Formats: sequence, C-alpha cells, structure tokens
Amino acid sequence: MKYDIIIVGAGPAGLSFACAMIDSNASVLVVEKANIDAIAEPQEDGREIALTHLSVKILKKLGVWDLISHNKISKLKQAQVFDGDSSALLNFKTNSTIEALGYLVANHQIRRALYQRVSQADNITLMTSNMVDDVEYHGDYLKVLFANADTKKAKLVIAADSRFSNIRRKMGIPSLIKDFSKVMIVTKMAHEKTHNNIALERFDYGQTLALLPMVGNQSSIVLTVAANKAQSILTLSEEKFNAKITQDFKAELGQMQQLGERHSYPLVGVHAQTFIAERFALIGDAAVGMHPVTAHGFNLGLRGQDILATLVKDALAHRQDIGAQSLLRSFEKKHIFLTRVMFFGTNGIVALFTNETPVIKQVRRFVLKFSERFPPIKYLITQHLTEAKAGKFPRF
Repeated sequence: MKYDIIIVGAGPAGLSFACAMIDSNASVLVVEKANIDAIAEPQEDGREIALTHLSVKILKKLGVWDLISHNKISKLKQAQVFDGDSSALLNFKTNSTIEALGYLVANHQIRRALYQRVSQADNITLMTSNMVDDVEYHGDYLKVLFANADTKKAKLVIAADSRFSNIRRKMGIPSLIKDFSKVMIVTKMAHEKTHNNIALERFDYGQTLALLPMVGNQSSIVLTVAANKAQSILTLSEEKFNAKITQDFKAELGQMQQLGERHSYPLVGVHAQTFIAERFALIGDAAVGMHPVTAHGFNLGLRGQDILATLVKDALAHRQDIGAQSLLRSFEKKHIFLTRVMFFGTNGIVALFTNETPVIKQVRRFVLKFSERFPPIKYLITQHLTEAKAGKFPRF
C-alpha cells in the first residue's frame, strides 16, 4: 500500500501535522510504538504547557482548541524572574493589548484533543504498537520498513518520534546533543493563598524552581536539580516535600500540599544539523528538543509542523510533488534559523543562571536589572515569549 505521507510518532507534533492534513486529499499513515489506549487516553504526566498566542491560533486552525476543556485552561497574566535571594527581578505583565502572556494547558489534555480530531478523519490511518525500523530512498518515493517486517511506500516521510529519534539517525542526520546533567521534577500542588495567575521562575543556588499557575489555588511546580540529587527529592516523604517547597517559596503562598504524583525527566537538549533529507523532514522534538526554561519547546514544535503543513497543502492544491527538495528546503529555511537562535540562546541563559561563581552571579543580577529597567528590551522579550502579534487573541 502506498501513502502520500507517513508520520513516525503520534506525539503532539505528529498528530498536529496529521490534523493539518484532514481537509486535504492526502492519504496519511501515523505510526506509533505505543498502544492505542495510550494515544486515545493519555495519562497525566505532570507537564503543563505554556502556549503562546501563535500556538493557540494554530490549534484553532486545526480544529483542536475547542476540544480542550476551557475551564481547565489558566491564563498567565504575569511572570516574575528572581535570582536567588537577591532583589534582582524581571517582571512581565499583561497590558491593554495583551490579555494574557500565555495559556497554561495540561500536556495530556492537548494530546487527547489531538487524537479526538485525528480519529474523526477518513484520510488518516493510525498504526499503533509498531515501529519504523528503516527508510529506503527509491527516487519518487520512500520505502518504510517496519519492525514487524511489513513495508509501506510514501511520497514524504516525517519524523516526529522524540528528541532521541531513531529514524533521524537512520537517515544520516547528525545532531548536537546537550546533556545538562540535571533532572526536572514536576508535580501539582495546592496552596492556601492565590497565585493571582502569576508565573514564577526562581534561580536559587543549587536548584531552579518554577511555579505555573493553574485554575484555582493550584499550581504546577517544576524543580530542576543536579542529576545526583534528584532521587533524594523524589523519595522524600510527602510531608517533607511539602515543607521544602513551602519554604523554597518563602511561604508567600502559604502552606503547600502535593496533589498526585511527582514525575521526573532528565534534561537533554537536541538540535538536528539539518531538518530534511530526500523526501524526509523532521518536526517537533525530532528537529529540536529544548531546555524547558523558556517554555518554548512545545510551541516550536507546533510552529514547525504548521510551516511544513502549509507548504505541503499548497503543493497538493497545485498538484505538485509534496516530497520535492525545493519544498523541503523552503520549510527548513523558514524554521531552522529561529530554532537555532532559541536553542543556543536558551542554553546560554541556562549557563548564565545556573553558574554560581561570584562574578557570574553579579553579571546575571545586572542583566535582570538592566532588562527590567530598559523598556525596549523588555518589550522585545515579551513579544518573543508571547508571540502575541501572530494572530487574534483567543476568547473562551
């Protein structure tokens, strides 16, 4: 059987691209190693996604936004960045032109909505509990070889199978891998006082602590520590963990109480050297896997698939080759420069704000104070983080 497009990976990026193809005449196969239950009813994994205005616009275009329960979406109205115990503070606020800096949505809710949309399409086929073993180039098509010895043909193959993409390597695409030797611990917590929809990022010495305000007096807590310290925190009793986080936030939100599980994720950044090969493209974390400090990884994934999908749909409308190198080079040109800036810029921020030498501490305090007191810089950062000029603001 021959498909127009085969997507490897049914994560957010892969399913988003599949959603974009629903109103086209393209036949699409999505291949996922997990079983159908894991895709249809994804479990809570502790990750809350801070969506930019552009990302919301894309999800609306895909017909996915209205499938997410809006009473579980939290508006981010303010963000504050602290440096240790110093008074250095960078503060971002909404204004008359921006109703929210972003919108906080649970990762599993977005994934469920994407699956619901894809499952309604006649031209999208889901193949679960299977893996792509290799891809062979045959001129006007690619031959995809599966772990179960099956084969399929496609005009275009898209890898969206995580930052540790096996198919990316099989296609000969080298990647820069940055192991931060840190672990991100996330959990949901309730607190006595309101968060006022303010997100917090506190670069404490020895750890980084973030708070993402959820609906009600609840927040997603993100604690980043050195890998050799993670296990001791994960195994803390709930009582001791609650006391630690309450103290880390200086009891500004009152007593804090863990809700649900603690989840942990090793921090490894990845950036592919190129996003394309013959009739082949990378999207999502397979193209670039970001450190979460700027909360832009998910948004870059949505943006990348949207660029590629727009080009593919235009080629389909004009009966052109959707796997042509000219199309793929156009996709890469539109997307790779921004991802490089974001990837290396984010890594630079991480290096600056996790270095605890006295000189560097002084440098980052100066950077925060300068950015806070120089409106043009602050405005540019706000626009970049929110992508507020990308489209109309969403209304619930």
